[in-house]
Amino acid sequence: MGAGEFVESLRPGDPAEIGGYRLLSRLGEGGMGEVFLARTVSGRPLALKTVHRELSLQPDFAERFAGEIRANDRVRCAWTVSVVDFSPPGTAPQWLATEYVAAPSLGDWVRAHGPLTAPAVECLARELSAALVAVRAAGVVHRDIKPGNVLLGRERPVLIDFGIARAVQDPRRTRTGAVIGTPGFLAPEQATGHVAGAPADVFSLAAVLVYAATGRSPFLAAGEELDLPALLYRIVHGEPVLDGVPEAILPLVGECLVKDPGLRPTAEEVRARVDAAAGPEWSAAVPPALPAEVARRESELRLLLTTPRPPAPAPARPDPTPAAPPPPSAPPAIPAGPAVPATSAAAGRRSARAWRRPPGRSLLLGAAAGAAVLAAAAAVLPVRFSWNGDGAETASPSDSPAPSPSAASTSPPPSAQALPASWAGTWSGVGPGTPDADGVLRARTGEFTVTVTLKPGVVGEVVGRQVSEVQETSSGRDLGCTEALELRQVGRDTAVFAAVTSHPTDRAATFDCPRGNLYVLTMADPDRLTLESEGAQSAGAPAALTRRR
Repeated sequence: MGAGEFVESLRPGDPAEIGGYRLLSRLGEGGMGEVFLARTVSGRPLALKTVHRELSLQPDFAERFAGEIRANDRVRCAWTVSVVDFSPPGTAPQWLATEYVAAPSLGDWVRAHGPLTAPAVECLARELSAALVAVRAAGVVHRDIKPGNVLLGRERPVLIDFGIARAVQDPRRTRTGAVIGTPGFLAPEQATGHVAGAPADVFSLAAVLVYAATGRSPFLAAGEELDLPALLYRIVHGEPVLDGVPEAILPLVGECLVKDPGLRPTAEEVRARVDAAAGPEWSAAVPPALPAEVARRESELRLLLTTPRPPAPAPARPDPTPAAPPPPSAPPAIPAGPAVPATSAAAGRRSARAWRRPPGRSLLLGAAAGAAVLAAAAAVLPVRFSWNGDGAETASPSDSPAPSPSAASTSPPPSAQALPASWAGTWSGVGPGTPDADGVLRARTGEFTVTVTLKPGVVGEVVGRQVSEVQETSSGRDLGCTEALELRQVGRDTAVFAAVTSHPTDRAATFDCPRGNLYVLTMADPDRLTLESEGAQSAGAPAALTRRR
């Protein structure tokens, strides 16, 4: 999930929205359910996957599903898509929303264009091994690394669909004996129905690299097809076919494909060995046609995101048989008007789901390969700080916010373009910060103070400022940012703001603050604003702001 062609328009009977997110197109179907392209109220694209009803009815499914998503939400790095939202227990259908990447999968690309060149395969090995190191550091096992779950993004490849198979079917075999994973790319221990650990991901990574180089699984000859039992038997007992794998990584791939999990190199060892061989960066190694393909998909995505929702269909007219006019007291028909994105459903739903985010959870979007990541909550939305080579810091926004408490609101009328005067004033709140963070993957901080000053204005104008202050416990540094807020959208009791300028609150600080963060504020009562976002607020940030003046 996370990319792919816009396979088809929504079908008759498809819902207009799920979980408060507007559905735009179908992306495909899988064993778990259907996948849709969706958008948030502020226009952010999401890949939204629904779960088949029969799976949702399995005993304890909702608990396993939510637990698995929470676990995999810890994986925040440059090579993965982040979980943005998912359904609360008891929802039908169950669903999961992640970031959307407008890029082809490795499987789609190889089927359409053939195997990758040797430099591209070697670069893919470097990038995906870095991804596995980040996954392992989060204590997560993917368990379904395959060509369809590797997206060939503009800046780097991206791994998608973390933990879904394990959430849908656990233990390793279903009652019908099916094996978790994708035949041809799963490890022998998965093929025999055992619980797969981190070595299984290393095996699958090597199998994917063979596919990238040859267009086939390492356990199939060119053009060969086997039924499932025969393929599983070959994975467990047969030797891989490595003809066509680049010489530079051939020995390493062979070691990753050994049967005994304990004899395979670790993800860290794989990364160290592929990094030792110098090679081109991803942008220089990818096939020349890939950037144009990604640009085409991005253009189509922008068109879908900006196309207004069509008006609701007019009621069906009765048979045009002459009939007596309606009595004078009958009300006239009201023509259907264009629908507008609703925020109320998502707002109320997120408030009800606040328990799903355990206190002090990490909200990291990983740094580039090899960078040590230090996350700190420096704005109302998450900001990730990473050390650079000379000891300074840089910051970039997390693109995967999580729900925060919010009051339900109703959709704004199309004419609501101005921020009401009742919003004007200074609002502030104090959150607990992250005093229990480890100080390595996430900064240990004290109280997190946010102050927002607003004035009346219209959409497109700068109407306020947001100042965050949060001190790192060990150094005493202020890791907060100060932002100018542009009004983007107004509802009856909600407003969407974008940070159009941003700088460290401490002017002497050496890190950079990002621009473009989106904030959704809801006026819960005349003197209280709640913070909501397209997915998450910063760890330790205040849940609400109260009026100061």
